[in-house]
Amino acid sequence: MRRPSRKFARTAGIVVAVLFLILLVGGYYAYSKREALLDHEIEKAKEGAKSKYNLDLEIGSATFTGLSTISLTNITIVPAQRDSLLSIKSFEVTVKLAPLLLGEVKLADVVLKDAHLNLTDINHVKNFDFLFKRHLVTSADSSSGGLSELSYKLVNEVLYKIPDNLDVSNFLVTLSTDSSGFRMLTKTAVIQDGQLNSTIDVNNGAATWHFAGRMHPSDKDMDIKLYADGKKVEVPYIEKRFHLKVNFDTISTRLTKVENSDGETRLSGYWGVTNLVINQPRLSSTDIVVPNAGINANVSVGDNYVAIDSTSTITLKKVTAHPYIKYTLKPVKIYELKLNTGWLDASDLFDSFPSGMFDSLEGMQVAGKLNYSLNIFLNSASPDDVQFDSRLNKDDFRIIRYGKTDLGRLNNTFVYTPYEYGRPMPARLIGPQNPDFTQLEDISPNLEYAVMTAEDPSFFSNHGFVEESIRKSLATDFKEKKFKRGGSTISMQLVKNAFLSREKTLTRKVEEILIVWMIENNQIMTKDRMLEVYFNIIEWGNNVYGIGEASRYYFNKRPSELTLGESIYLASIVPHPKTGLYSFQPDGTLRPGLVGYFNLIGNLMAGHGKAQRDSSNYGFYTVRLKESLRKEAPADTLAAERLIAKDQEENGDDGALPPPAVAQPEKKPNFLQRLFGKKDTVAKKEEAKPVVDPKAKLKTDIQKLRDEEEQQELLIDTAGKTRKEIRQEKRKLRSDEKDQEKALKAAAGQ
Repeated sequence: MRRPSRKFARTAGIVVAVLFLILLVGGYYAYSKREALLDHEIEKAKEGAKSKYNLDLEIGSATFTGLSTISLTNITIVPAQRDSLLSIKSFEVTVKLAPLLLGEVKLADVVLKDAHLNLTDINHVKNFDFLFKRHLVTSADSSSGGLSELSYKLVNEVLYKIPDNLDVSNFLVTLSTDSSGFRMLTKTAVIQDGQLNSTIDVNNGAATWHFAGRMHPSDKDMDIKLYADGKKVEVPYIEKRFHLKVNFDTISTRLTKVENSDGETRLSGYWGVTNLVINQPRLSSTDIVVPNAGINANVSVGDNYVAIDSTSTITLKKVTAHPYIKYTLKPVKIYELKLNTGWLDASDLFDSFPSGMFDSLEGMQVAGKLNYSLNIFLNSASPDDVQFDSRLNKDDFRIIRYGKTDLGRLNNTFVYTPYEYGRPMPARLIGPQNPDFTQLEDISPNLEYAVMTAEDPSFFSNHGFVEESIRKSLATDFKEKKFKRGGSTISMQLVKNAFLSREKTLTRKVEEILIVWMIENNQIMTKDRMLEVYFNIIEWGNNVYGIGEASRYYFNKRPSELTLGESIYLASIVPHPKTGLYSFQPDGTLRPGLVGYFNLIGNLMAGHGKAQRDSSNYGFYTVRLKESLRKEAPADTLAAERLIAKDQEENGDDGALPPPAVAQPEKKPNFLQRLFGKKDTVAKKEEAKPVVDPKAKLKTDIQKLRDEEEQQELLIDTAGKTRKEIRQEKRKLRSDEKDQEKALKAAAGQ
C-alpha cells in the first residue's frame, strides 16, 4: 500500500490544527458568553411559557457552576388566575456534552431539593388544565412520520430527561379536589451507578412507598418495582374519586427495547403485579384477588395505529395466553382483538380464576383439556358488519366434583329463592309438591312457542349461545354507546335466575357464560328440563314467579288453557316483567301500541307452522285482564309509557326481539272545540298525509325486507337436518328476499 507523501501529511496536520484552533476559540467565546446565553434562553423560556400556556415562570437566580452544569434557585410556576403549580428551592442539572453537539439534550446529573408540585381541581377549575392543550395531536398530524415518529420522539424525550445520576430530597406532590385529596412526599430518591432507590411518605405517614431497581435510561434499559413497607400499595384518591379500590404488594415495569424503522416504532417490556385486589361496583360486588399476573408485551406504533403483537404473552397464575390488540385511528377507527390460549389443562384454568370472581365455581374440580380463542373486528364506519367469534374447545373435559354450587340440582326438586334489589323474596319449591309447579307437557304450546320465538328461536338446536345474536348486540351497544341489547338465550336466562345474583356486573356475566357452557357441553340437563325449569322460575310480575302463578294472576287460568293472544302477551313481558300491568287499559283490554308486537311474533310463529295465519292480529283483541286487577292498570297511557321506559333504562333488555312500544294517546278536542264545534287543527295536521320521499321510502322498505329475512334465518328449525339442507333453506330465503327487493325497485322506477 502506498504511504501518503510528507506534503499531504503536512497539509492534513495544518487543517486539523486550524479546526482545533477554531473550536478552541469558539469554545472560549461561548464559555465567556455562556452567562449571557443562559439569561437569553431563560427569557425565551419565560416568553414561551406565557404565550403558549399562560404560565408565569420566575427564577430567582441562574448560573453556571461547571462546564455544563447549571444551578437554579427559587423557581416558581403559576398559571394565570390559578393556584401556584410548582415551586423549587434548589435545582442543579448537568448536561452531557457529546450528545449536545448532535443537538440532543441528555441529562447526566440532577440535584433537586425542597420542591412542591401542587395540583388543584376546585369548583371545576384546574391549575394544570394547560396540559390538555392539543399540541401533541397537531404535531402528530403534521409530522411526516405520523404517530410512529411522534411516539419515538416522545419516548426518547422521556428517557433523555431521566438522568444517569439523581439526588432528590423533600419533593412534595399534593392533589386537592372538592371531595378528596392526596399527599406524597419523596424524602429521598437516588440513582447512582444505574441503581434506583427511594423513600416516599404517603398521606402523612399512612404508608411508605419505595421505587427501586435498575435504571439505564440512555441504554433504554429499565427494571423498576414499586412496593410499600409492611402493607399493600394503595392510592386513596382513586377509591374516593372513581369508587375503585385497587391495592397490590408489588408492581413491576421493565423496558428492554425501543427502536424505530420502516415507519414503525417498536417497544418491548414487561408489566406485572402480585396480590392485586380490585373492587368496583360495575366489575364485581366483592373483592377480586389476583395472586400474580403479568404481560410480556411487544408494542408497535405505526403512522395511524397502535398494536400489541401476538408474540406478546399474558400470564395469570398457571395460565398463559397470546393477545393481539390493534387500534387504528384513521381514516376511520378500527378495533381488533384476538386471544388464544392454546391447549391447556382445564384444572390449571379453573385454579387460575381470581378469587372472588366466580363465586359459584369455587371449589370445583375438573379434568381434561381446554382451548379458548376469541376474534373481534369492528370498523366504526360500519358497526353492523362487526365480526365476532368466540370458541372454547374441549378434549375429554369433565367435571369431577362440583364446588360451592351443584349445577345438577335443577334436575330434581329444589328450593328457589328469588332476589329483588338484593333482598330475598319468599322461597318457591320447584317440583310436583308445589301446586303451582307446571310440567312442560301441561304448558300451552302457544306459550312455549311464543316465548321461544321472542327470546330464543333456536333454543333446541343451539348450545346455549347464538353467535349472531351476540354479534348484533355488539353492534347495537357500540352504536348506542351503552349496554342496551344483551343477546341472552333461554339457557343464559335460566342460569342467571337459578344460580346467580341479579347484580349487573361484568364478572357475573362471564360466570353466567361459563356455567351455561358447562351445562350445555356436558349434558348436565336436557333441553326439555331446562325449558320446564325456566317457565317455573322466571319472573312474570311483581312477586309473581313461575307460569303457574302468572297464568292465574293475569287471567285466572291454568297454563294449559292459555290462548295464543294471552301467550304472546306473556312473552312480551318476559324482558320487563314488572311492567306487566302497564300493557293493559283500565277496562282490561291491551293498549293499542302492542298490535305491532303481536303481528311480529304471530307472523314468525305462523312462518314455522306454530300458529295459523291470522289477519286479526293473532288474538290481540281477545286478551282480557282479570277484573280484580284492572284497577291497577294505569289510566294514563303516557304514564304507562314512562314507567315502561324507566324499567327498560334501569334493567336493560336481554330479549332477542325489541320490547313492545306504547301508542301515543289520541288527541282529543278541548272544551271550546266541543262546545262550538271548532275543528281541532292539531289533530287535522296529524291526519294529513305527510310528504314522503320516494327514495327514503324505498330504502326503508328494503331494510324491512332484509330484517325480516335475517329474523327468519334465525328461526330456521335445524333439528334433524343436515348442514346442506340448512344452507339450502337459507339460500331460498335470501333468494326470495332479493326477488322482493327487485320488485320494489321496479315499482319505484329504479
